[in-house]
Amino acid sequence: MIAKNTTLSTRKHENIPKKFANRQSKHSTQEPADEESARCLVSARRMSTIGLKKTVQAHSNFHFLELDELYWFIGQKPKTETRENTYVMTMVSRLPRQIVGFDVAFDKSPERIQRVVDSGPEAECYCTDGYWGYVDIVYPGKHIRNIYDKSNTFTVEGINADLRHYIPLLRRRSRCFPRKLDTLKAVLELFVQAYNEFGIAKMNYRKSRTSNSRELPFSVLDFL
Repeated sequence: MIAKNTTLSTRKHENIPKKFANRQSKHSTQEPADEESARCLVSARRMSTIGLKKTVQAHSNFHFLELDELYWFIGQKPKTETRENTYVMTMVSRLPRQIVGFDVAFDKSPERIQRVVDSGPEAECYCTDGYWGYVDIVYPGKHIRNIYDKSNTFTVEGINADLRHYIPLLRRRSRCFPRKLDTLKAVLELFVQAYNEFGIAKMNYRKSRTSNSRELPFSVLDFL
């Protein structure tokens, strides 16, 4: 009886990767709704984000890019007011919803933010919050700095919330935390690629539908 149950359990777990592989293949081969979607899809597949490096430079122009920083800690929480010693700086696009640049470091200096901006695609407008580090950055486009609310950085705030939701190492009130900076970088590199593919698939799916429903038949987990 034990041998039989072990065999059934093994077969069950062997079928799980095949199921998700089929679902991912179905979404990855979805035809784009129009030429703009096709251009974004080619750009997303060509761009491989590795920290601040990309194996192939993407030639996509965006209307708006948003920047923000997410704070966390490595090893143990320091005895400071905000209890952080590590920063995840992200630069995201609104449409498609993607992370076009990021960095992980022990500081959030203007020099580091400048490298994030220089490594990503160009945009007409760059939206940030009131953090002073964004003031002296040289942007290829117009800089919109909002010190009052999040009306200009709603996309990056939502994506940073997704990072905390899907990555246990960044989740608040969790026993999971990275002990090394390289560990957090490796996890983010993997998740960013999956998240960008999910953003393209979501945009294409909604453009091909006439209804206003926000529901999707897939999630970002299908692309991991």
